Amino acid sequence: MTRVYVADAKPEECSAFRLLLLDLNMEVVGEAADWFTALVEVPIGSVDILLVDWDLLPNNAPNVALAELRKGCPSTVVIILIGHLDARKQAALSIGADVFISKSDSPERVAEHLRTAAASVPIAISIRQFQMSDGQNL
Repeated sequence: MTRVYVADAKPEECSAFRLLLLDLNMEVVGEAADWFTALVEVPIGSVDILLVDWDLLPNNAPNVALAELRKGCPSTVVIILIGHLDARKQAALSIGADVFISKSDSPERVAEHLRTAAASVPIAISIRQFQMSDGQNL
């Protein structure tokens, strides 16, 4: 099961993403309403996909913020959530995001983006499903 962390300051948006992710048989392993919390929790949570609202990234250096995150979890797929498309928001891809999703997209379109992102999660990460309860691999 794909493990997803949602970082968005709006509780109603987190709730909507949580429902969509559950419908896609993905596990929500954490949520944050601020960038600092996500930066601390994502690297220790064995997260496959991080959904992060563009507005949570530090305005002065979003590329530095994502680079810092990637140091702790280089294989995590980063999806930037944006409220509306404009040149600044599309810059999400150029700062190190793997994908961006417009919050104005239909649920079906968002689901397709999430399925595609889940398919790109490295196979080695899914091996944790086969670990025994004492932490040893089968």
